[in-house]
Amino acid sequence: MELLHSGKVREIYSDRGDIVLVASDRVSVYDVVLPTTIPDKGALLTQLSLWWFGKTADVVDNHVISADDVPAEVAGRAIRCRRLEMLPVECVARGYLTGSGLKDYQRTGAVSGVRLPAGLVDGSKLPEPIFTPSSKAPAGQHDEAITFDDVVALLGADTAAQLRDATLELYRRGATLAAANGILMADTKFEFGRDASGALVLGDEIFTSDSSRYWPADDWEPGRPQRSFDKQIVRDWAAGTGWDKTAPGPAVPAEVVELARSRYIELYQRITGQHWGS
Repeated sequence: MELLHSGKVREIYSDRGDIVLVASDRVSVYDVVLPTTIPDKGALLTQLSLWWFGKTADVVDNHVISADDVPAEVAGRAIRCRRLEMLPVECVARGYLTGSGLKDYQRTGAVSGVRLPAGLVDGSKLPEPIFTPSSKAPAGQHDEAITFDDVVALLGADTAAQLRDATLELYRRGATLAAANGILMADTKFEFGRDASGALVLGDEIFTSDSSRYWPADDWEPGRPQRSFDKQIVRDWAAGTGWDKTAPGPAVPAEVVELARSRYIELYQRITGQHWGS
Protein backbone atom coordinates (compact mmCIF):
# COMPACT_ATOMS: atom_id res chain seq x y z
CA MET A 1 0.00 0.00 0.00
CA GLU A 2 1.10 3.57 -0.69
CA LEU A 3 0.85 5.99 2.22
CA LEU A 4 -1.06 9.08 1.10
CA HIS A 5 -1.52 10.89 4.38
CA SER A 6 -0.80 10.42 8.07
CA GLY A 7 -3.26 12.30 10.24
CA LYS A 8 -3.58 12.79 13.96
CA VAL A 9 -5.25 9.42 14.43
CA ARG A 10 -5.53 7.73 11.00
CA GLU A 11 -3.30 6.77 8.11
CA ILE A 12 -4.73 6.88 4.58
CA TYR A 13 -3.32 4.46 2.02
CA SER A 14 -3.89 3.87 -1.69
CA ASP A 15 -4.31 0.24 -2.65
CA ARG A 16 -5.54 -1.27 -5.95
CA GLY A 17 -7.42 1.90 -6.80
CA ASP A 18 -9.17 2.06 -3.43
CA ILE A 19 -8.48 3.90 -0.18
CA VAL A 20 -7.59 2.00 2.99
CA LEU A 21 -8.22 3.90 6.22
CA VAL A 22 -6.20 2.62 9.19
CA ALA A 23 -7.06 3.81 12.69
CA SER A 24 -4.25 3.97 15.25
CA ASP A 25 -4.35 3.94 19.04
CA ARG A 26 -3.15 7.55 19.12
CA VAL A 27 -5.23 10.18 20.90
CA SER A 28 -5.27 13.89 20.14
CA VAL A 29 -6.65 16.77 22.19
CA TYR A 30 -6.66 20.44 21.22
CA ASP A 31 -5.31 19.32 17.81
CA VAL A 32 -2.14 17.90 19.38
CA VAL A 33 -1.29 14.18 19.31
CA LEU A 34 -0.34 13.07 22.81
CA PRO A 35 2.70 10.80 23.30
CA THR A 36 0.62 8.10 25.05
CA THR A 37 -1.65 5.69 23.19
CA ILE A 38 -4.90 4.07 24.34
CA PRO A 39 -4.78 0.30 23.75
CA ASP A 40 -7.48 -1.03 21.37
CA LYS A 41 -8.68 2.48 20.52
CA GLY A 42 -8.12 2.10 16.78
CA ALA A 43 -9.98 -1.20 16.63
CA LEU A 44 -12.81 0.05 18.86
CA LEU A 45 -13.39 3.14 16.73
CA THR A 46 -13.21 1.14 13.51
CA GLN A 47 -15.66 -1.52 14.66
CA LEU A 48 -18.09 1.03 16.09
CA SER A 49 -17.94 3.03 12.88
CA LEU A 50 -18.63 -0.08 10.81
CA TRP A 51 -21.66 -0.90 12.98
CA TRP A 52 -23.03 2.60 12.48
CA PHE A 53 -22.31 2.63 8.75
CA GLY A 54 -24.49 -0.46 8.53
CA LYS A 55 -27.29 1.14 10.53
CA THR A 56 -27.37 4.33 8.46
CA ALA A 57 -26.74 3.15 4.89
CA ASP A 58 -30.39 3.74 4.05
CA VAL A 59 -30.08 7.39 5.14
CA VAL A 60 -26.92 8.29 3.21
CA ASP A 61 -24.64 6.11 1.10
CA ASN A 62 -21.18 5.59 2.61
CA HIS A 63 -17.71 4.82 1.35
CA VAL A 64 -17.24 1.34 2.85
CA ILE A 65 -16.19 -1.45 0.50
CA SER A 66 -14.92 -4.05 2.95
CA ALA A 67 -13.50 -4.50 6.43
CA ASP A 68 -12.08 -7.91 5.51
CA ASP A 69 -10.09 -7.16 2.36
CA VAL A 70 -7.27 -5.37 4.19
CA PRO A 71 -3.68 -6.36 5.03
CA ALA A 72 -3.46 -8.80 7.94
CA GLU A 73 -1.25 -6.49 10.01
CA VAL A 74 -4.03 -3.88 10.20
CA ALA A 75 -7.02 -6.22 10.31
CA GLY A 76 -9.68 -5.06 12.75
CA ARG A 77 -8.68 -1.42 12.57
CA ALA A 78 -8.79 -0.78 8.83
CA ILE A 79 -11.53 -0.28 6.24
CA ARG A 80 -11.25 -0.51 2.46
CA CYS A 81 -13.15 2.44 1.03
CA ARG A 82 -14.16 4.07 -2.23
CA ARG A 83 -12.20 7.09 -3.38
CA LEU A 84 -14.12 10.30 -2.89
CA GLU A 85 -13.56 13.95 -3.65
CA MET A 86 -13.97 15.22 -0.09
CA LEU A 87 -15.84 18.45 0.52
CA PRO A 88 -14.04 21.20 2.50
CA VAL A 89 -16.59 21.39 5.34
CA GLU A 90 -16.91 19.62 8.69
CA CYS A 91 -20.62 18.89 9.09
CA VAL A 92 -21.59 19.17 12.76
CA ALA A 93 -24.98 18.37 14.28
CA ARG A 94 -25.80 19.41 17.84
CA GLY A 95 -28.71 18.23 19.93
CA TYR A 96 -27.28 19.55 23.21
CA LEU A 97 -25.26 22.65 24.04
CA THR A 98 -21.67 22.12 25.18
CA GLY A 99 -18.05 22.55 24.12
CA SER A 100 -17.27 25.16 21.48
CA GLY A 101 -20.99 25.57 20.78
CA LEU A 102 -21.57 26.64 24.37
CA LYS A 103 -18.75 29.21 24.14
CA ASP A 104 -20.19 30.57 20.89
CA TYR A 105 -23.65 30.80 22.47
CA GLN A 106 -22.34 32.55 25.59
CA ARG A 107 -20.67 35.19 23.40
CA THR A 108 -23.38 35.73 20.80
CA GLY A 109 -26.60 33.92 21.75
CA ALA A 110 -26.16 31.77 18.65
CA VAL A 111 -24.10 28.83 17.36
CA SER A 112 -22.78 29.11 13.80
CA GLY A 113 -25.37 31.79 13.18
CA VAL A 114 -28.30 29.74 14.53
CA ARG A 115 -30.11 31.80 17.18
CA LEU A 116 -30.98 29.87 20.35
CA PRO A 117 -33.29 30.62 23.29
CA ALA A 118 -31.94 32.61 26.22
CA GLY A 119 -30.97 30.91 29.47
CA LEU A 120 -29.34 27.75 28.14
CA VAL A 121 -26.47 26.22 30.13
CA ASP A 122 -23.81 23.58 29.66
CA GLY A 123 -25.62 20.36 28.73
CA SER A 124 -28.97 21.96 27.84
CA LYS A 125 -31.07 20.04 25.33
CA LEU A 126 -31.76 22.18 22.28
CA PRO A 127 -35.34 22.69 21.04
CA GLU A 128 -34.33 20.73 17.92
CA PRO A 129 -31.03 19.52 16.46
CA ILE A 130 -29.08 22.22 14.62
CA PHE A 131 -26.52 22.19 11.79
CA THR A 132 -23.36 24.02 12.86
CA PRO A 133 -20.68 23.49 10.21
CA SER A 134 -17.02 24.38 10.49
CA SER A 135 -14.16 24.91 8.10
CA LYS A 136 -11.51 22.24 7.61
CA ALA A 137 -8.34 23.80 8.91
CA PRO A 138 -4.86 22.83 7.67
CA ALA A 139 -2.85 20.50 9.90
CA GLY A 140 -1.87 22.14 13.17
CA GLN A 141 -4.60 24.76 12.98
CA HIS A 142 -8.09 24.84 14.49
CA ASP A 143 -11.32 24.38 12.58
CA GLU A 144 -13.40 27.56 12.61
CA ALA A 145 -17.18 27.69 13.01
CA ILE A 146 -18.97 28.91 9.89
CA THR A 147 -22.60 29.56 9.06
CA PHE A 148 -24.94 27.81 6.66
CA ASP A 149 -24.67 30.87 4.39
CA ASP A 150 -20.89 30.39 4.37
CA VAL A 151 -21.41 26.82 3.14
CA VAL A 152 -23.73 28.13 0.43
CA ALA A 153 -21.05 30.61 -0.65
CA LEU A 154 -18.42 27.88 -0.65
CA LEU A 155 -20.29 25.00 -2.29
CA GLY A 156 -23.55 26.37 -3.68
CA ALA A 157 -27.10 26.29 -2.34
CA ASP A 158 -27.96 22.77 -3.51
CA THR A 159 -24.88 21.11 -2.00
CA ALA A 160 -25.21 23.13 1.22
CA ALA A 161 -28.82 21.98 1.62
CA GLN A 162 -27.83 18.37 0.90
CA LEU A 163 -25.12 18.51 3.57
CA ARG A 164 -27.41 20.09 6.15
CA ASP A 165 -30.26 17.68 5.52
CA ALA A 166 -28.02 14.58 5.49
CA THR A 167 -26.22 15.71 8.66
CA LEU A 168 -29.43 16.29 10.61
CA GLU A 169 -31.09 13.08 9.40
CA LEU A 170 -28.02 11.02 10.33
CA TYR A 171 -27.91 12.67 13.74
CA ARG A 172 -31.59 11.93 14.38
CA ARG A 173 -31.06 8.26 13.46
CA GLY A 174 -27.98 7.98 15.64
CA ALA A 175 -29.46 9.83 18.61
CA THR A 176 -32.60 7.68 18.52
CA LEU A 177 -30.64 4.41 18.47
CA ALA A 178 -28.28 5.63 21.20
CA ALA A 179 -31.19 6.77 23.39
CA ALA A 180 -32.70 3.28 23.17
CA ASN A 181 -29.54 2.12 24.97
CA GLY A 182 -29.64 4.82 27.64
CA ILE A 183 -27.08 7.08 25.95
CA LEU A 184 -27.42 10.70 24.85
CA MET A 185 -25.59 11.74 21.68
CA ALA A 186 -24.86 15.38 22.43
CA ASP A 187 -23.26 16.23 19.11
CA THR A 188 -21.38 14.65 16.25
CA LYS A 189 -19.47 15.54 13.09
CA PHE A 190 -19.31 14.06 9.61
CA GLU A 191 -17.25 14.39 6.47
CA PHE A 192 -18.82 13.98 3.06
CA GLY A 193 -17.47 13.64 -0.45
CA ARG A 194 -18.58 13.07 -4.01
CA ASP A 195 -18.06 9.76 -5.76
CA ALA A 196 -17.19 9.34 -9.45
CA SER A 197 -20.84 9.82 -10.40
CA GLY A 198 -21.13 13.03 -8.37
CA ALA A 199 -23.35 11.50 -5.68
CA LEU A 200 -23.00 12.65 -2.07
CA VAL A 201 -21.31 9.94 0.04
CA LEU A 202 -20.48 9.78 3.74
CA GLY A 203 -16.76 9.25 4.33
CA ASP A 204 -14.22 9.11 7.15
CA GLU A 205 -15.95 7.81 10.32
CA ILE A 206 -19.39 7.91 11.90
CA PHE A 207 -20.58 8.19 15.51
CA THR A 208 -17.28 7.13 17.07
CA SER A 209 -16.00 8.20 20.47
CA ASP A 210 -13.69 10.65 18.67
CA SER A 211 -16.28 12.25 16.39
CA SER A 212 -19.20 12.37 18.84
CA ARG A 213 -20.00 13.34 22.42
CA TYR A 214 -21.85 10.59 24.27
CA TRP A 215 -23.33 10.93 27.77
CA PRO A 216 -25.13 8.39 29.97
CA ALA A 217 -28.78 9.46 30.04
CA ASP A 218 -29.27 8.56 33.70
CA ASP A 219 -26.47 10.91 34.75
CA TRP A 220 -27.43 13.89 32.57
CA GLU A 221 -27.75 17.12 34.54
CA PRO A 222 -27.65 20.45 32.67
CA GLY A 223 -25.56 23.17 34.26
CA ARG A 224 -22.39 21.15 34.75
CA PRO A 225 -19.94 19.09 32.67
CA GLN A 226 -21.38 15.66 31.87
CA ARG A 227 -19.85 12.24 32.40
CA SER A 228 -18.77 11.12 28.95
CA PHE A 229 -17.92 8.05 26.93
CA ASP A 230 -15.57 9.89 24.60
CA LYS A 231 -12.12 11.46 24.68
CA GLN A 232 -13.45 14.32 26.83
CA ILE A 233 -11.92 12.31 29.68
CA VAL A 234 -8.47 12.95 28.24
CA ARG A 235 -9.31 16.58 27.37
CA ASP A 236 -10.39 17.23 30.96
CA TRP A 237 -7.22 15.67 32.34
CA ALA A 238 -5.04 17.64 29.92
CA ALA A 239 -6.80 20.90 30.78
CA GLY A 240 -5.87 20.43 34.43
CA THR A 241 -2.16 19.94 33.84
CA GLY A 242 -1.27 23.54 33.04
CA TRP A 243 -0.18 22.47 29.55
CA ASP A 244 -0.29 25.35 27.06
CA LYS A 245 -1.99 23.19 24.36
CA THR A 246 0.98 23.31 22.01
CA ALA A 247 3.08 20.34 20.86
CA PRO A 248 4.52 18.26 22.34
CA GLY A 249 1.69 17.26 24.63
CA PRO A 250 2.15 15.70 28.07
CA ALA A 251 2.27 11.95 28.68
CA VAL A 252 -1.06 10.57 29.90
CA PRO A 253 -1.02 8.74 33.25
CA ALA A 254 -1.88 5.03 33.23
CA GLU A 255 -5.07 5.54 35.25
CA VAL A 256 -6.42 8.08 32.72
CA VAL A 257 -5.52 5.75 29.85
CA GLU A 258 -7.37 2.87 31.49
CA LEU A 259 -10.39 5.01 32.32
CA ALA A 260 -10.60 6.25 28.73
CA ARG A 261 -10.20 2.72 27.36
CA SER A 262 -12.91 1.39 29.69
CA ARG A 263 -15.31 4.14 28.58
CA TYR A 264 -14.62 3.40 24.90
CA ILE A 265 -15.35 -0.27 25.54
CA GLU A 266 -18.48 0.46 27.56
CA LEU A 267 -19.83 2.66 24.79
CA TYR A 268 -19.13 0.05 22.11
CA GLN A 269 -20.85 -2.66 24.11
CA ARG A 270 -23.87 -0.57 25.07
CA ILE A 271 -24.43 0.76 21.55
CA THR A 272 -23.87 -2.46 19.61
CA GLY A 273 -24.94 -5.04 22.18
CA GLN A 274 -21.74 -6.94 21.37
CA HIS A 275 -19.08 -7.97 23.84
CA TRP A 276 -15.58 -6.56 23.31
CA GLY A 277 -12.68 -9.03 23.61
CA SER A 278 -12.64 -12.00 25.91
